Amino acid sequence: MKRKSIYTRCFYLAAMVIMLWGPLAVRVSAQRPVGPSRQNASDPYRDMRQLGGNPFETGADEEGENEPAARRDSTKHKPRKPLESYFFDDSLRLQPNFAWTVDMFRNRIRLETIDTMMMHAQIDYPYMRSDVGDAMIGPLGAGTIPLNAARHPHYRDWEFAEAFYSYGFEPENTPFYNVKRPFTQLSYFSAGQKQRAEESLWVTHAQNISPSTGFNVNYRNRGTRGIYAHQGSKDKNLSLAFNHTGKRYSLHAGYIYNAAFIKENGGLVNDADLTDPEFEIPQNIPMRLADAYNLLKNNRYYMVQSIGFPLRRLSEDDLSIAGKSSVFFGNSIEYSRYFKKYTDTRAQTIDPDGHSYYANWNINPTVTSDSLFESRFSARLFMQLQPWERESIVGVIDGGVGLDNHLYGQFRPGNYLTGSAGKESKQSWYIYGSAQGRFRRYLLWDAWAKYIYAGYRSGDVDLRANLSMNAYVQGHPITLKGRFVQELSSPGYWSSNYFSNHFAWSNAFARESQTRLEASLGMPHLGLEAGVFQTLYLDKIYYGPDARPQQNSGSISLSGIYLEENIPLGGLHLNHRMLLQTSSDNNVVTAPLAAAYLSYFYEFNIVKDVLRLQIGLDGWYTTSYYGLGYNPATATFYNQREKKLGDFPMVDAFINAKWKRMRIILKMTHLNQGLLGSDNTFAVLHYPLNARVLKLGISWGFYD
Repeated sequence: MKRKSIYTRCFYLAAMVIMLWGPLAVRVSAQRPVGPSRQNASDPYRDMRQLGGNPFETGADEEGENEPAARRDSTKHKPRKPLESYFFDDSLRLQPNFAWTVDMFRNRIRLETIDTMMMHAQIDYPYMRSDVGDAMIGPLGAGTIPLNAARHPHYRDWEFAEAFYSYGFEPENTPFYNVKRPFTQLSYFSAGQKQRAEESLWVTHAQNISPSTGFNVNYRNRGTRGIYAHQGSKDKNLSLAFNHTGKRYSLHAGYIYNAAFIKENGGLVNDADLTDPEFEIPQNIPMRLADAYNLLKNNRYYMVQSIGFPLRRLSEDDLSIAGKSSVFFGNSIEYSRYFKKYTDTRAQTIDPDGHSYYANWNINPTVTSDSLFESRFSARLFMQLQPWERESIVGVIDGGVGLDNHLYGQFRPGNYLTGSAGKESKQSWYIYGSAQGRFRRYLLWDAWAKYIYAGYRSGDVDLRANLSMNAYVQGHPITLKGRFVQELSSPGYWSSNYFSNHFAWSNAFARESQTRLEASLGMPHLGLEAGVFQTLYLDKIYYGPDARPQQNSGSISLSGIYLEENIPLGGLHLNHRMLLQTSSDNNVVTAPLAAAYLSYFYEFNIVKDVLRLQIGLDGWYTTSYYGLGYNPATATFYNQREKKLGDFPMVDAFINAKWKRMRIILKMTHLNQGLLGSDNTFAVLHYPLNARVLKLGISWGFYD
């Protein structure tokens, strides 16, 4: 134990020393002179300066708009360097704005799309934008789970956030921006009467201090007052991010805050009440819980930085070291703290038949106030070798070592005397490596391996590989992709150790395994993508019908075929996403046989280049199956065998308008409610789909 403590302290000290690179590297980069050769004909920014297209370069002002640059006062018009980062190629640098996310393990980024288009603007629920959508317990901001069983989130840290996976910010999904002018985007959605209103507010602001340095703020506020009794939610998500992507040094850092406050009503006491004329007003339908609440919070601080050393001398004309043999050294640090609190009273958990919603009251027979927390400090040191060019057949080779320090806290039976939460600390040491390369525009590949060699979760393995091959027919790409995943994972802490007023367990689960193979064929010019996947689970851990974690002994396979097809017929668009999947044991891995998302709309101009409209329908459908149940006390989904769900479509009608930089959305959700005479409008056990409501949204982008 003493030796391990010394190693840990040395690792922390090394990580803190490397953090000092940032200010020094930025200062050195800022003081490096720019040679006169930057103005020669080989400079890719020469034409932009002459045309005044780059706001970061010297341009005309009000006092000397027509005055030659050579005659202007150099003290007022200091030329500024173009974006020099090795992350971005020349075509990307010329764009007025672009976005990316960062890899916390390696010196890499992933480009992202800035959403300012009309396509899918009417879908304001984030979990309905991908694949075939999610099963949801009702209000915006509450828990959801993908209908595609292969996409079910499986968090190793803080498992209680799985139901809210689509809302929160994480370092890996937080966007960074490079903008020539300050960029601001405001979006607001509202639906229903004031006392039952659903509202969403999204705010994004990004601004560059220099061509290589910028910051951004992302804020999301989602919630609803609820249609049914004791239904409501309030989610807040904030991201503050800073980035510097220089010629040799890069830094990404930020702060994240995620919070969810949920009124938990447990669902309908009697599902048939949904269509009973006696309960025409939804608020009068009896619910299972009347005063239960869940509160989840997460604070995160993170930073990843690297500095590169070219293995060959650079000239003044080199805007980047991306085309040179180089070696990079970097580190990342992340601190996360999570908190959950669940409350209820026994008097308000009794249904009309006199039964309590929960069978057990382990701590207090009348009142529940369960709280627990988890924190994680992660530190990593990594190196990246770029043998040749970054876009060569072996572009980069990565390697690193990391430490995760976990702290868990919850009330235990032995804490009755002190009243404090019991804490448990665990550490994991791991190594990882990866490689990536490409051959022109025809082939792209990458591979990843991670192994935990000591401490908590020792022996866990994560292997991944991706291959993408392109062929071109009359200039149009046809892409064949393949993916392989192999995971050997220790059970999550909370599925093994948990004590609360309603649930308690202590499980000695074995390590579980997942092997996944995927293949897809895409033809973007035809709007077509088709694929297959096969997943094999060994000793899978899941939540059974009693809402407690269980482990299956043996293997289970999940097979699937999906198709995405976007057919334009003039102004008419017929878009389809369809999924077929089958599980060898639906008691463990449950999934609908078929699920689909269809979007049919007609797009046309009212005034060319000024006002454009989309008018159409969105629809979601699944075949009948034993859909999942939801347990409020643990905020987890579980496999139920009480009732089959699905076999009922949900249809939305919408009008999207794009007026210059503004998008206006008018939508009637669940248009077909009550039209098909079915009372099985449930995606999760006892939780009905949202009722019909008119929704209005607006999204406005500013570029100044």
